[in-house]
Amino acid sequence: QLGRAVTGWVQKAFQSTKTSAAAVLPNIAEEETVSKSTGPLHQECPVSSYNEWDPLEEVIVGRAENAQVPDFTVEVKANTYEKYWPFYQKHGGQSFPEDHLKKAVTEIEEMCNILRLEGVTVRRPEPIDWSVVYKTPDFTSTGMYAAMPRDILLIVGNEIIEAPMAWRSRFFEYRAYRPLIKEYFKQGAKWTTAPKPTMANDLYDQEYPIRTVEDRHKLAAEGKFVTTEYEPCFDAADFIRAGRDIFVQRSQVTNYMGIEWMRRHLAPDYRVHIISFKDPNPMHIDATFNIIGPGLVLSNPDRPCRQIDMFKRAGWSIVHPPTPLIPDDHPLWMSSKWLSMNVLMLDEKRVMVDSNETSIQKMFEGLGINTIKVNIRHANSLGGGFHCWTSDVRRRGTLQSYFN
Repeated sequence: QLGRAVTGWVQKAFQSTKTSAAAVLPNIAEEETVSKSTGPLHQECPVSSYNEWDPLEEVIVGRAENAQVPDFTVEVKANTYEKYWPFYQKHGGQSFPEDHLKKAVTEIEEMCNILRLEGVTVRRPEPIDWSVVYKTPDFTSTGMYAAMPRDILLIVGNEIIEAPMAWRSRFFEYRAYRPLIKEYFKQGAKWTTAPKPTMANDLYDQEYPIRTVEDRHKLAAEGKFVTTEYEPCFDAADFIRAGRDIFVQRSQVTNYMGIEWMRRHLAPDYRVHIISFKDPNPMHIDATFNIIGPGLVLSNPDRPCRQIDMFKRAGWSIVHPPTPLIPDDHPLWMSSKWLSMNVLMLDEKRVMVDSNETSIQKMFEGLGINTIKVNIRHANSLGGGFHCWTSDVRRRGTLQSYFN
């Protein structure tokens, strides 16, 4: 009887599939007829971005609404500074301070308005309730936010790559961006989702011995990180693009398996280079090494690049940004003061920079780059500068090689 029931179910499913296919096939035939009679339809893909400095035409800007403090798990502890650990222990799984969050929302709205005034189309992720508790076979968590599209979306040419991020609180973050991604896909963009990690306990070194700044330096120098090589993981913000060459760091959230997946996926059109820094807490490359033009890079003087001679031999200019001016008493729960160099290039001659950071403004002006000044101090507290808060969907330019 079980065999007959299964056979019947398969037959019904097959008939249902045939019916669905029949409904779709006329449309396919119709499209083929149109193509043969009128030639191919030339619709320009809305997604096209090869580097960090070509003229910016369309950008996704994140949302601070409903942002939640992540639980104080081992991967969060490894990526945050000791002085903020009590904050996470007290507020993990709850909203960020309401007044601070409101100010961040206002700042980002103003940033969007200024981008529009500069001629850039601004798109936003969906507002989502990140306080909802979710459970997988391996862990339970609340969400965090959709504030930093740079962390989850890597745009390479006309392809959108969803990153398999390493924090459990960010497991379902992609849901905020799916309506936008589906829209871009329907208009011709390629859409790739990297292998989704289980985020089982084996992905993390549960005994990661981090207690002091000295511990951080020692572990980083030894190449030891809180994420293991159990399965691929990476944050898109650990990659930075320069045409055919893409640079990446092994960090607390990006492992070698994730880098190798990206290398194989993008070959042979793109070359992925691993670089490293004297950084006690590597997480996201763009406040350490930010490429702002063809052969022009901001290199953090506190976190020197170990492979910097490679760039000098290629004829690149290395610029060391000045010390950030952000006050010591301003909360930076998820980042360092070096968000001052986490800037967004609108083109080779325009840069979006924090209005409070007068020193770096003068540096850019000395380079012949006009500064678009915006205040996002409260938004900084959530872990990002202008580059983090955005993902450039379309820049007017072509695929070129800048690194030989």
